[in-house]
Amino acid sequence: LVNSVYPDDIKINNLKCSFLPPGSVVPTSAAEASRAMAGDTSLSENYAFAGMYHVFDQHVDEAVPRVRFANDDRHRLACCSLDGSISLCQLVPAPPTVLRVLRGHTRGVSDFAWSLSNDILVSTSLDATMRIWASEDGRCIREIPDPDGAELLCCTFQPVNNNLTVVGNAKHNVHVMNISTGKKVKGGSSKLTGRVLALSFDAPGRLLWAGDDRGSVFSFLFDMATGKLTKAKRLVVHEGSPVTSISARSWVSREARDPSLLINACLNKLLLYRVVDNEGTLQLKRSFPIEQSSHPVRSIFCPLMSFRQGACVVTGSEDMCVHFFDVERAAKAAVNKLQGHSAPVLDVSFNCDESLLASSDASGMVIVWRREQK
Repeated sequence: LVNSVYPDDIKINNLKCSFLPPGSVVPTSAAEASRAMAGDTSLSENYAFAGMYHVFDQHVDEAVPRVRFANDDRHRLACCSLDGSISLCQLVPAPPTVLRVLRGHTRGVSDFAWSLSNDILVSTSLDATMRIWASEDGRCIREIPDPDGAELLCCTFQPVNNNLTVVGNAKHNVHVMNISTGKKVKGGSSKLTGRVLALSFDAPGRLLWAGDDRGSVFSFLFDMATGKLTKAKRLVVHEGSPVTSISARSWVSREARDPSLLINACLNKLLLYRVVDNEGTLQLKRSFPIEQSSHPVRSIFCPLMSFRQGACVVTGSEDMCVHFFDVERAAKAAVNKLQGHSAPVLDVSFNCDESLLASSDASGMVIVWRREQK
């Protein structure tokens, strides 16, 4: 959703949202859902957590670069490790358990993604392959070598067509891959200025952003019919500072409808950008102080947002804490900080109703945090 052009209806997390003209004060149905969740509490109270719900340590001694709840799911969680495996976990019934460990990659797993229906996962590895897994039984459905024979560093599903996955590699290339055929899509490849570390689509799947280790973020127009990529814009976030995370959000709050991009870039700051046109041009809106100078730290928009109270983002940090920031608060934007990790926090993930938050760190620990119950 770009350039203030909104379709009448769109589904976000299976909630049908009716978008209204700028200036309208009637919130979307997604806003009503988050308002109902928030009640009369403040944003700080919304993001108060009672403490650790569970700690997973099956990957201890190797970093866990990515942790993700399944889509529209409260209790299924997966994480990948530089030990070469992926864990699928279930948080209820108690006690939380590791359902299965997916093994097959011969080197560290750099990234993974759930399909929209959660029936398959795609993973990328430093062994120069991507793998397709069946989440139900942990089967490896297909192994696909990188077209360039390079380390694969990141991946993301095309949000509308889950038969297509985009991967980024160490030879500076982005490839659109057809996971059914195991082949790259014709016209679906492009070169960046450095190793491709981060990828994110906008919600409709028409814009793709890719970040590299030289400090650049590129936008691409994605042809929905063919999978072809067309390079559109380039932003140098900071020359030589690796862009380790990109997260796109089509709207933030009723008061700030601009499509937004959240970026980590080894600058000791979390950066929030406005998407200002339909080619993915970015304009810096504000930044938040964190510690990140060398680790591949990631951040997210909270999936539900109290439109009356503002909008929140969450990030890992090298200070071993999880940080929450209110993106609309002019001063004192920090609303919470979770302490419990003993290594840099690399990734964070909310479940669908924000009752649980998972965070992973450079020592292999995954902590699941529970929202404080009122």
